[in-house]
Amino acid sequence: MKIAFTTSDRIHINAHFGWAKEIDVYEITDKGYEFLETLTFEGDLKQDGNEDKVTPKLEALYDCTIVYVSAIGGTAAAKLIKKGVTPVKAKSDDDKIADVLNKLVQTLKGNPPPWLRKALQQPKVKTFEEDLEEEATV
Repeated sequence: MKIAFTTSDRIHINAHFGWAKEIDVYEITDKGYEFLETLTFEGDLKQDGNEDKVTPKLEALYDCTIVYVSAIGGTAAAKLIKKGVTPVKAKSDDDKIADVLNKLVQTLKGNPPPWLRKALQQPKVKTFEEDLEEEATV
């Protein structure tokens, strides 16, 4: 499964979802994890009330299972959940991506907690574009 992290330094989970200029994406299994890519976002990302700033992030994260954030607004969280992506708030800005990945690998080897089992079982939206088409035909 793919896991994403909002980050400003590529080490810590220390960026607000809406304001994040970078989101690191990893592939994770019960055997380990691998860095896949850094998603980069431009523009005025700190403007509160600008819901358009999250649209490119929703599109980019459509195939992720979980996104770890330092903070996230309610609307953005709801949109992620609707797309089948579970937002998880880090305990602090000092939380390290590698520590969370290592803990997740260990968790996947054992008995994942209910929230993680649910995230793993959620059906994925095919693509962002297909989802838009589906909404348009309703």
